[in-house]
Amino acid sequence: MKKLMLGNEAIARGVYEAGATVASAYPGTPSTEITEYIAKYDEIYSEWAPNEKVALEVAIGASVGGVRSTCAMKHVGLNVAADPLFTAAYTGVNGGLVIFVADDPGMHSSQNEQDTRIIARAAKVPVLEPSDSQECKDFTKEAFRISEEYDTPVIVRLTTRVAHSQGLVELGERDDIPIKPYSKDPGKYVMMPAMAKRRHVVVEERLSRLAEFSDSTTLNRIEWGDRKIGVITSGITYQYAKEAFGDASFLKLGMVYPLPEKLIREFAAGVETLYVIEELEPFIENNCLRMGIEVKGKALLPVIGEYSASLIRERVFGQKQEKYNSIEEEIPVRPPVMCAGCPHRGVFYVLKKLKLTVTGDIGCYTLGALQPLESVDTCVCMGASVGMAHGMEKARGRDAARKTVAVIGDSTFIHSGITGLIDIVYNKGTSTVVILDNSITGMTGHQHNPATGFTIKGEPTRQVDLVKLCQAVGVDRVRICDPFDLEEMERIIREETAAEEPSVIIAQRPCALLKHVKFNGALSINTDRCTKCRMCMRLGCPAIVDRGTHIEVDSALCVGCDLCTKVCRFNAFERLGGEDA
Repeated sequence: MKKLMLGNEAIARGVYEAGATVASAYPGTPSTEITEYIAKYDEIYSEWAPNEKVALEVAIGASVGGVRSTCAMKHVGLNVAADPLFTAAYTGVNGGLVIFVADDPGMHSSQNEQDTRIIARAAKVPVLEPSDSQECKDFTKEAFRISEEYDTPVIVRLTTRVAHSQGLVELGERDDIPIKPYSKDPGKYVMMPAMAKRRHVVVEERLSRLAEFSDSTTLNRIEWGDRKIGVITSGITYQYAKEAFGDASFLKLGMVYPLPEKLIREFAAGVETLYVIEELEPFIENNCLRMGIEVKGKALLPVIGEYSASLIRERVFGQKQEKYNSIEEEIPVRPPVMCAGCPHRGVFYVLKKLKLTVTGDIGCYTLGALQPLESVDTCVCMGASVGMAHGMEKARGRDAARKTVAVIGDSTFIHSGITGLIDIVYNKGTSTVVILDNSITGMTGHQHNPATGFTIKGEPTRQVDLVKLCQAVGVDRVRICDPFDLEEMERIIREETAAEEPSVIIAQRPCALLKHVKFNGALSINTDRCTKCRMCMRLGCPAIVDRGTHIEVDSALCVGCDLCTKVCRFNAFERLGGEDA
């Protein structure tokens, strides 16, 4: 039977069919759906971990315990998980261990572009790269087999277009994989220097055997066509290259590390002109150059962003893309914006009013950097807001701390903000941290986390008490407030930034998109009362529209959160139907 599946869904199906037992992850676009789909299979234990490092450690533990295990993350999540990854390459596995990493060329939902192949090579871990949904499933099953045969973790590298594209997938049955026996073996699993030195030798020997495998596996294949042009490619760029080059010859690489050197030399010898088509870094290209093979690649094509068939035609053949449809009128710009009713809006409105420096973090609330709120000054990585606020104080003194706050979401705080808060307390800082507690992991699509009280399957569990947690690390000043109570929010922020000790403000209101959140209905503007002062426009609510001659509320977008009524001095907002809000 065949089924239309997202690449991420096909990965989950491959995990199921491969007989895996344990899956752990932290949500991160474009990898999130992998674990969400895995959670639908009752045969697999699945969980959201606090961060990617913990997720990989759980998967490693399950592997050592004798079962096939997996974890999934986006490319920057691999940075967080790098510590256990590099050493797991030394220890090897017991049950198969496969790590799914989704790169994001074009930065659709990421703070940088990063090529997982580079990290995998540094960690000495093999990498498979599927080109479509069917290969996502098939390569997943092969990755588990390789992991166990070669005693190594295996990375399956995805990109956004493979992860989020759909294709037909042939479904199979689940393999019955018995749990492997575990025996105490400190020489293999305890990486003290003496053991690690011996295991490094094993890693290098393994890489040599994997290189031989790469030359023989059907994961890598030559598709002979017109031999005037040969193209080496992998992943989604294989699809683009097939469309752009037509009847050329192709070396399609499904295993991109270690690369199949003999196969590459054979293919290069059989074509007149050789191109390497790959997104992001010249990983394959540099390897070919090292082998003394002349190729054309990044001299023609960018190391930035996504490719397309039209981009390849233009850069390689000088063919401009024909525009079949053109729009003469200028299309209005539509920047990303926090949703109508977003609980973060009130916080950023107050922070801007107080003219504070705001070290920001990763989440929906990063949009607080955009007009008209323009509150967020920095955004580097998960959890960085807390440490950066402390660093600002240590660099610029106590006066800077009074004018600076860190802003971080509840899920991100659990992910990597706690240690930064400990650093502030331990090193006698006085920074104020604002935890935006919207009761969910919002930006990646409403996943639960340890602060919500529910597991990935929606089962009730112990909920992290953020107040007690902050107090436990030494913060005596912990305040809870409603971010839609603007006067109270302003008063508390003024008090806590003035305090001569560290403090935490928990701005607590659920995400407006949660199913259980109910408001009182859309608002409208009484034009007789409205003075067109445009104070409401400073909130940046997408439901409030400036028509030039007047301000109006888009009732299709308004959820009736009533935040606008808190800034309007003329009581111009009313419930649809005429009642005062």
